[in-house]
Amino acid sequence: MSIKLTQPKRQQLIIAGIVFLLAIMAFSASFRKLAVLEYVGGLLIWTAILTFIQGFQRAVETDRRSARNEAIITLLLGLIYVNAALLKGSAIGWFMLLFFAIDAFAQARLFYISNKKGKPILRYALAALGNLLMVAGILLLKGKGQEWIVAVSGAFRIAGIGLEMLACKLGQPDAIGVDVATAMALPDNPQVRASAEKIADEEEERAPIDRGWIISFILILFFIHLGRMGFDRSASGILSPVVALIGDLVIALILSFFIILPLHGLLRKSTRPVERGLWKWVLKVPKENWKWYSLRHVAYWWLERRLRLSIRQRKAGYSLATAIRSGLQTGLPFAALLAAIVPVFGMSWYFDTENWAAGIWDGWAANRTDTWRAAMIKSVDPSPTGQSFMLHPQGVGDAGDFSFIVIGDPGEGDASQLVLHNQIVKVSEKPEVKFAVISSDVVYPDGAMKDYERKFWLPLHGVSKPVYAIPGNHDWYDALDGFAVTFYDSASAAKTMRARKEVDLNITTHTATSIHDMIAEGARLRKEYGVPTGYQQAPFFQVQTKDFAFICVETGVLRRVDEVQLQWLKQALELAKGKFTMVLLGHPFYAIGEYQGSMNEDFAALHQLLRNYHVKIAMAGDTHDLEYYQEPLKGADSGQVMHHFVNGGGGAYLSIGAAMKPKNEMPEKVWAHYPAQAPLVQKIESHNGWLKRPAWNWTKKYDGWPFSAEWLSAAFDYNVAPFFQSFMEIRVERSQKRIRLLAYTAQGPLTWQELEKSEGVMPPGAKPEDAVEWVFPMQ
Repeated sequence: MSIKLTQPKRQQLIIAGIVFLLAIMAFSASFRKLAVLEYVGGLLIWTAILTFIQGFQRAVETDRRSARNEAIITLLLGLIYVNAALLKGSAIGWFMLLFFAIDAFAQARLFYISNKKGKPILRYALAALGNLLMVAGILLLKGKGQEWIVAVSGAFRIAGIGLEMLACKLGQPDAIGVDVATAMALPDNPQVRASAEKIADEEEERAPIDRGWIISFILILFFIHLGRMGFDRSASGILSPVVALIGDLVIALILSFFIILPLHGLLRKSTRPVERGLWKWVLKVPKENWKWYSLRHVAYWWLERRLRLSIRQRKAGYSLATAIRSGLQTGLPFAALLAAIVPVFGMSWYFDTENWAAGIWDGWAANRTDTWRAAMIKSVDPSPTGQSFMLHPQGVGDAGDFSFIVIGDPGEGDASQLVLHNQIVKVSEKPEVKFAVISSDVVYPDGAMKDYERKFWLPLHGVSKPVYAIPGNHDWYDALDGFAVTFYDSASAAKTMRARKEVDLNITTHTATSIHDMIAEGARLRKEYGVPTGYQQAPFFQVQTKDFAFICVETGVLRRVDEVQLQWLKQALELAKGKFTMVLLGHPFYAIGEYQGSMNEDFAALHQLLRNYHVKIAMAGDTHDLEYYQEPLKGADSGQVMHHFVNGGGGAYLSIGAAMKPKNEMPEKVWAHYPAQAPLVQKIESHNGWLKRPAWNWTKKYDGWPFSAEWLSAAFDYNVAPFFQSFMEIRVERSQKRIRLLAYTAQGPLTWQELEKSEGVMPPGAKPEDAVEWVFPMQ
């Protein structure tokens, strides 16, 4: 005998099957080389979405409420795991403890209720026991075995949700009006049933109209993003507005399903007794006997409106398409409003979906950067040596003094970047300045060629010395296309772009014609603005003389170098032996008042490599301020010092991590940073409105826990004076046998009184009003 499954039953089995598959994937995470927290977090988020969708199909109100609660808790837990890297170390443990304890209580409560009704449901008791065991494990292990706990608990949680999906009773789509009326405990009256069925039919008839205005709304949002973000024929240029639009849709669904509809449900529940009372009052008199001025007409209109909302919400559970349509219908206007006003409040990196595209490209580029870079390098030089990628700026030789400037993270194209323009041009015009280097994130948010004119060429208009660069993570988001056509010579740009295309199996929008056109556009802009670029062959390079070595290392997205660049670096360091060596990197080893070198094994190994070769200065961008740390070396190098500089204040939103860090928690005894805490706090508080004041108070008092003050930096980015942006000049003064590092702000040379610092930073005899300079002997 064959069993015929209804459409809701088929959906129930399919969704539950997917959920069980997600549970297996979560459990296997503990045995695989994965970022377990992020991986399991993603699985929990998908489980939450499926739970919420399937929850609409449930016929019993308690089951629907259980689905909503499970979805919300699972979504929050998933979001915490996915963003684990942004949280302070102890926060993850506390959140895990809290969520397992809450869920243990919720499951125990459900078991108590089912037992009280005489039908105890064993899975509730098992779930409560499992959560309590996890709580005990976290307390006993004290942070150890965290990834195993996450994988196992995530798997059991997801599997438990799958079992609950299979056990719940489904509503009947053919009788949705009656189903809703029964669920709302309305009187069993022909007029109620007729109203419910009539509304259900009307909703079915108006579905094409709803789809039409939703599609129109989506198209309008897309063209708004397209107009604001621009358009070109690159992958990021085509897809970024689409990603922003998808972000709007996701926000609309989240607002609808997790905020608006739950709040609406709470309001309806609180007024349900009034609703039932009104139905009884209205139904006392047959509708055909109502007087035209009767209050029953008003009451009936309100009751039918409530019934329509309930039916609309229940219909969403019987198909995924209807659920999405219902969610967008409710949430899109609010998502559009959020997209319009968020940039006004200066919090674009958090809630502006146009910048979410950068996050998509970050994950994509992170997995491809090393592969791309290695292929690009070999296309130019199949076997790099210590002499490869050597630049020879005019005026830099084995005799005489010279200097160069380094500008970090400039490319947002706003007032914070443009305010440095005059000082950069003024310093670059000095006869002794021979070249300039941009370190990390030349152009935000995704390094696209379409943004170079506004965020690179215009801000540097007037600089007549050669300009080199090493890319940051944002520059890799378009596979380094914009960077290559701007900073490489035309032959190298063409080779590297073709090599990237080939290593990606030609899965790209690039053609031979588009590559030629991009290189031609780069040459046109170079000629129009007169800024000398186009000297490089790779994203890293070196300048070496007989007594000074300046080696630039490109660390991609994940703070590491590929094997080809690593072998070149080792040979370049060998060539630099006996010289004063300065290394410029894409990421710093010390930043925001913390040691960053242990973020991954490759980055730690890179730091040790520089120690082994007695590198004197390690400078990097990526973090948007000016910081200095003095690292005493240990072991065989005891007594020597490596000097670390963060030089990323060239224009991007200001980092506040170092400024807000307690002085007694700095990673080294000798340190300094600009801006100092007091003027930074004064600026933020003078511009903070009531909306941001709670977040700022939390940041000051609790360092933004569970996040960090640094992560919240962009929330307090105000592009008005006073500005705290900076860049540095490096002077190689053979005549004095020394290297001098000078810092500049928008007002001119930085002074010691503007710098927050420990003892041992300010040289003997210097006055607070004197210009800041770090002086190191060349030998």
